Amino acid sequence: MAEHQKVILHKTASIAQFPKDFQTQFHTHIYCQSGSVKFSFNGRQFHCKKGEFIFWLAGLSIDDLSFSANFKATTLFVEKDLLTQNLPSANASIDSYTHSKENPILHPDKDDKEKILKNFQLLYDQSQETNHRFYNELLKLQMQIFLLEMWHIFEDELDRKKRSLQSGTLYQRFLLLVQQHCMKEREVRFYSNQLNITPKYLNYICKVNTRITASEWIQRYAKERIILLLQNRELNISEIADEMDFSSRSFFTRYVKKVLGVSPSEFRNRVG
Repeated sequence: MAEHQKVILHKTASIAQFPKDFQTQFHTHIYCQSGSVKFSFNGRQFHCKKGEFIFWLAGLSIDDLSFSANFKATTLFVEKDLLTQNLPSANASIDSYTHSKENPILHPDKDDKEKILKNFQLLYDQSQETNHRFYNELLKLQMQIFLLEMWHIFEDELDRKKRSLQSGTLYQRFLLLVQQHCMKEREVRFYSNQLNITPKYLNYICKVNTRITASEWIQRYAKERIILLLQNRELNISEIADEMDFSSRSFFTRYVKKVLGVSPSEFRNRVG
């Protein structure tokens, strides 16, 4: 396979067919067509079976990766920058993007399975038309269409999950609320009020379940969204601060330094 390829698509039967640097340089999409895949991610074990879809963001650590003897899949690798630099908009299904980091296995219905494979092929075909006069512009547009289509499918799954968790435990309901509101609500009291419990009791529930406090969970989810927003060069830092309901750019900068260890401008300079 050519080193300069931005998009790689092929039938896969083992990890030997993956690019050597797939975890760091490519976003990986796997549609499992027979057999199964097992892997560890974020301290959890996952098992993907026939008819299911996996999405791994570049830079994530995937461990203990193994395939069954009868494993077969259609696999799409997308160069890291091609995806992250062409997000359709700041807010377009950002929950789908972060949801995929927490839940990397998607369970599409029949129509969505066909749509996923079609999207794989369309993006790959566009990436091969390197002699087109407007190659970069067309590939960017096709990447954005691909993302919107995939985010639509992720949103459907997220909606199903939300419905199933409405009657879940207090801890599950808390995490669901954080996913929904952390862009604008970063105080524990907001979530404890939503659940009709005290902030102290909410922290106790989180510690019992995960040894992580409620405020740490809120910060984790907010951090993911900040990273995504800062990667979108079409938004300036003041616009991101407004989007996340900070009263000023300086307050936003202080919060970013707290969660990322660097200022928003420094982060953007680092990622290029």
